[in-house]
Amino acid sequence: MPDRMRLLPHPVLSVFLLLVWLLLNNSAAPGQILLGALLGLLIPLFSRRFWPERLVFARPGLVLRFTGLVLKDIILANFGVARVVLGPLQAIQPAFVRVPLDIRGDFPITLLASVVSLTPGTVSADIDAERRCLLVHALNVDDPQALVREIKGRYEAPIKEIFAC
Repeated sequence: MPDRMRLLPHPVLSVFLLLVWLLLNNSAAPGQILLGALLGLLIPLFSRRFWPERLVFARPGLVLRFTGLVLKDIILANFGVARVVLGPLQAIQPAFVRVPLDIRGDFPITLLASVVSLTPGTVSADIDAERRCLLVHALNVDDPQALVREIKGRYEAPIKEIFAC
């Protein structure tokens, strides 16, 4: 690990902490800047052993497209859930569905589980011990296999490309 990384393991976090400190104190006095810089240096330094390894993006350009897709899906799913909840009474079919995972690595699996949970109408309920299967609860499922195909195609495949896992 280079010396710079040992002293400043997360430079973006350090700058962010300094800015938050200055905003919270509503002051840019030299003492506040010094204290904020000290906190921005010490907090990442003492917490670095809790941070995961640095992420390596195999396809960094795909990150923005994937983020846009997730945001669009969140907005559309909000309308879908609102229609189910506020619309005329209908028989909903809630279900737990097991989604077999092709991706590997803690961060990509956590990202997939988070994306599923962020999308209204679905929530990640569990990841099995071997990290081979994600248990998803869905508000209204007509075809469980279609839900599995949708999660794997819309979310898992791009994550697999982004992180080459």
